[in-house]
Amino acid sequence: MRLVKLEEVEEIKPFDCGDTDLNGFLFEDAGYYFKEMIANTFIMEDDQITVAYFSLLNDKISQTTVDKNLWRKLRKAFPHRKHLGSYPAVKIGRLAVSIAYRGQGIGTELVSMVKQMLVNKSALSACRFLTVDAYKEALPFYVKNGFKTLVNTIDDDSHTIPMYYDLKGLLD
Repeated sequence: MRLVKLEEVEEIKPFDCGDTDLNGFLFEDAGYYFKEMIANTFIMEDDQITVAYFSLLNDKISQTTVDKNLWRKLRKAFPHRKHLGSYPAVKIGRLAVSIAYRGQGIGTELVSMVKQMLVNKSALSACRFLTVDAYKEALPFYVKNGFKTLVNTIDDDSHTIPMYYDLKGLLD
């Protein structure tokens, strides 16, 4: 298996994760998002199929979008003189694993790779947090991978839950 950026792939190999939206993003939107400089997509493939993919884009955790109590907890990690109104993050815009490879730890492997990419000393830009708007069904997966919710209560009507991972913990 190999991991490549979308723009390095001549043709996307067959892919089905069982979710029409996630399948459609890879084939219909990922190229446009790259061209318009919105998100970069990375593809894991074997000889025959696309095994998995994820896309990354810029984000922030902001005082105006987080519950006050949670915001106070997040700010405690920073010295008082470094308190800001928002902190830089990278968002996992999409992450999907092929049905053929589900249950083999590939999703966790990809999340770990993303974390390492972001704290790597040669990374082009600094960010403190990794964020994701997780589908409710994926909440246990992200919790298992160290993510915490950015909300105190989960709205029944919401399809996704904003979550974060503090990358500083990888360096301490």
